[in-house]
Amino acid sequence: MEKSQFEELKNGVQEIIDLMVAKDTKAANNKLLEVSEKLDEFLDHTDEDDDLIEISKYQVLINQLFQKINPEEEGE
Repeated sequence: MEKSQFEELKNGVQEIIDLMVAKDTKAANNKLLEVSEKLDEFLDHTDEDDDLIEISKYQVLINQLFQKINPEEEGE
């Protein structure tokens, strides 16, 4: 996978964090969904071990951000 795709994910995650800091939960959730969809798409189109490891790191980070944005949904 190209480095630009990981850079795109990194920028998307940073935007989510910035929106969380600004207390814009709705926009953060929307961006989280967008980045999550891109991550799934990248996962579907790669079979390189290094890329899969990097993608898994982003998946963990996205899950953590989701829990921070939506704490009421943790118990479900």
